[in-house]
Amino acid sequence: MYLNFADWMIIGALLLSITVAAVYTRRYTHSVADFLAANRTAGRYLLCISDGMAGLGAITIVMLFEMYYEAGFPVAWWDMARLVIIPTILCLSGWVLYRFRQTRALTVAQFFEARYSKKFRVFCGIIIWVSGIINFGIFPAVGARFFMGIMGLGDSLGVFMLFMFILISFSLFFTFMGGQIAVMVTDFIQGAFCNVMFIILVIGLMVMFKWSDVVEVLSGASAGVSMVNPFKVAQAENFNIWFYLILSFTATYGFLAWQGNQGYNAAALNAHEARMGKSLSIWRMFAQNLFVVVFPICAYVFMHHPSFAERAAEARDALLAIGDDTIRSQVSTTVAARYFLPHGLIGGLCAVMLGAFISTHDTYLHSWGSIFVQDVILPFRKNPLSQKEHIRWIKISIFGVAIFIFIFSLVFRQSEAIVMFFQITGAIFFGGAGSIIIGGLYWRRGTTQGAWAAMTTGAVLAVLAIILKQVHLSHPFSNKMIVYIATMNGAYQSFMAQIAAIVAYVSVSLATCRGPFNLEKMLHRGEYEIESDKTTVSDKEVSRFCKLVGINKDFNFRDKVVYLVMLFWTLGLVAVFIGLTAANIMNPMSDGFWFGFWKWYIVVSLVLGAISTVWFVVGGAYDIKKMFSRLANRTLDEVDDGRVD
Repeated sequence: MYLNFADWMIIGALLLSITVAAVYTRRYTHSVADFLAANRTAGRYLLCISDGMAGLGAITIVMLFEMYYEAGFPVAWWDMARLVIIPTILCLSGWVLYRFRQTRALTVAQFFEARYSKKFRVFCGIIIWVSGIINFGIFPAVGARFFMGIMGLGDSLGVFMLFMFILISFSLFFTFMGGQIAVMVTDFIQGAFCNVMFIILVIGLMVMFKWSDVVEVLSGASAGVSMVNPFKVAQAENFNIWFYLILSFTATYGFLAWQGNQGYNAAALNAHEARMGKSLSIWRMFAQNLFVVVFPICAYVFMHHPSFAERAAEARDALLAIGDDTIRSQVSTTVAARYFLPHGLIGGLCAVMLGAFISTHDTYLHSWGSIFVQDVILPFRKNPLSQKEHIRWIKISIFGVAIFIFIFSLVFRQSEAIVMFFQITGAIFFGGAGSIIIGGLYWRRGTTQGAWAAMTTGAVLAVLAIILKQVHLSHPFSNKMIVYIATMNGAYQSFMAQIAAIVAYVSVSLATCRGPFNLEKMLHRGEYEIESDKTTVSDKEVSRFCKLVGINKDFNFRDKVVYLVMLFWTLGLVAVFIGLTAANIMNPMSDGFWFGFWKWYIVVSLVLGAISTVWFVVGGAYDIKKMFSRLANRTLDEVDDGRVD
């Protein structure tokens, strides 16, 4: 064991606090809407931190560790578009999210019934569920291997199964306690803790590793696969420029399509709070993004710098004992960490990973379990269930998902980087989902037939790619075309499925459209507006400038200030990204310039991360207080259970 008493105390304190919070939320969970979406009572800061933490699972951290350990700082540059610039612009504009919240749908497939048909809802519910649980299937395995690696417990099957059982059991407990209310409150506590710990860990690493050591090691990378210059990665096998361009396209096309956090998509107090909560995520992510960049790069320096040769040799021996190349690559940063992190920091890292594991697992268990009941089973029932019966069915479904991911993690043979597995398994649903969500919310001429064509096309291509890849591992194909498709990485396969689905949706819709759809009724606008969802705070005419930048009558003065700060910060990032890209094309910059750039990137991100952490934790705590007050005073609506009239 590599943890001492202080390390275990840090882990125990986090676990105790979220357990107490989860038990407390039980008193507020009485209806299906409570269990599924916290009865739509969440404020922006609570959504921002909780939803963000739900998306940052232990598997996501391990995935990013794997990417940065292999590719270095260039990942951060090209991901600036995918993870920062594009999502921020989309969130500030309210892209998809605002209109989806206006539908009042508890799941995206419920929206599909309102927009297309009941049969299509069930069809999509099945695809969403299958895609989700397969994608979710390796989460327990990756999380268990992290803790086994950091604790030096070897590769025993019995220990592996025990860790998965314990970790999944914790997540089940929190989900069962209070549904989305418990998930959201515990995710907030874990998110607040992790952001603070990210800052502490980064400061600790900056003290432990000299910048000169980082420069020396990263300067030794091979030509064409630089670990510091983002314009020298053309020869990288997986994480090259095309990979980042594809992921940037997917970030726009598939925005809100992935349903692993479907409870959060419906939990906002109103459409404006949903928009602001997503928009604020750019500031919440400063500390998180900095941590996942700095930590694996420091691990790489530890493994390759002469100053750490003796301890690095022990870490290398531990890695060589792992027979599977894919798993060895996955845990390289983890194994290295146990040889260079001091006690206290290693306990903090384990607590972060425990919080990240639980926050994603309880959210995903809640999402996939709910979707199966809401969108696959209930549409076939003629009579509605009682509130208690309905919640019981969802809990049984959640338990079934837990059993599936435990078994899947035991038997599935992972053959490529985690991010590639995510891309192609996610494409089973969002390969077609992006087109039918965007088309359904914004295009009056999108038809049910077009939706069927898009979803079928995306799902079939994605499933075919997964099957070919798995078969090729055991029984290699001889046909060159099939071999090419089977060995193509998940990002390229996903992109092909998305393009094919877009073509199918547009072409079939144009061929079958018989008249425009009534979007106003579905979005509850104008004469169909619902009083409790009203977001307008002013009757004054919005200025031309405000209209130009996306500010409407939903914004009060404070909202405008926050929004404009975020907008100009994002425009600044766009200017830096485009400016340096153009400058490098005209006159390639030296590695020395990029080392200076990354040094400032770390300092600025650290300062802004500390400020935003304090800001959002205080705001989120206030939102929790307000949410409990709203839940205590709300009127129970027996009909609000996911049915479409």
